[in-house]
Amino acid sequence: MIEATDLRKRFGDTQALDGVSFAAEPGTVLGVLGHNGAGKTTALRILTTLSAPDSGSARVAGYDVLAEPHAVQRSIGVVAQDATLDELLTGRQNLMMVGRLGGLTRAEARTHAAVLLEQFELTAAGDRQVKGYSGGMRRRLDLAAGVIRQPPVLFLDEPTTGLDPASRVRMWDVIRSLVSEGTTLLLTTQYLDEADALADHIVVMAHGRIVADGTPAELKKHVGGARLEVTLTAPSAAAAPALKPFTLAGELTVSQDGRQLRGPVSAEHGLASQVVRALDEAGATVDDVQVRPPSLDDVFFALTGAQQ
Repeated sequence: MIEATDLRKRFGDTQALDGVSFAAEPGTVLGVLGHNGAGKTTALRILTTLSAPDSGSARVAGYDVLAEPHAVQRSIGVVAQDATLDELLTGRQNLMMVGRLGGLTRAEARTHAAVLLEQFELTAAGDRQVKGYSGGMRRRLDLAAGVIRQPPVLFLDEPTTGLDPASRVRMWDVIRSLVSEGTTLLLTTQYLDEADALADHIVVMAHGRIVADGTPAELKKHVGGARLEVTLTAPSAAAAPALKPFTLAGELTVSQDGRQLRGPVSAEHGLASQVVRALDEAGATVDDVQVRPPSLDDVFFALTGAQQ
């Protein structure tokens, strides 16, 4: 349903995309991760016909984004980072307006708006002006507007940025519901737990290139087994040398304040106790020790070189 092949795009001296290729199967969620400036938004703009690549090709819902842009536009919904709602209209009026602009009859737009207000838990606020909505309500209404035409493909550009934890979880439930109904979804996000929870497949971008491509489980294997996380009461120069024998290949990262130390380890019985004893012998006081499975945060830091 979504296919990008060798996309390249340059803005002056900046190579925004440098041979980017990925695909999303029908009825799945493709998560696109990357730091600011990685090329996520540029790729999204090309796939939604808002920009043209310098070279390469892309198809969405079976249509070529360059040769058949209007067909692509009729087949997609887009929820951008910034809300596109009219604050002076009610939630219902916003949905009906978007539906009418998308080609629905007045009766169809009214029916779809009512269904979506209920699905997105906005019925009670449906006839209130949007300017009185909370941030979470606005994002849900924005998402409802993106799907009012029931497009087969939906693009979500960081849909939960700025939301409180409860609103994020509610948005996740709505997104899962849409996918269960057959929608194919491309999600860009900087929340790695969000990608882990929602995406069937993930691509990680850095400096305009794809640096990793796979399922969440496959990407986690990239960083090996368990992860050791130690929090010291105060920084200690002796802590890192004491921990290196426990980490794989001696790989260890230390936070800027010197209190958090992390590294990959082979999980074994009693490892946490061994670590505490080693740090105690080195004169380092420990607040917390955890041995946990790898997360997408670990994958992202390992692949992009971002600082923990």
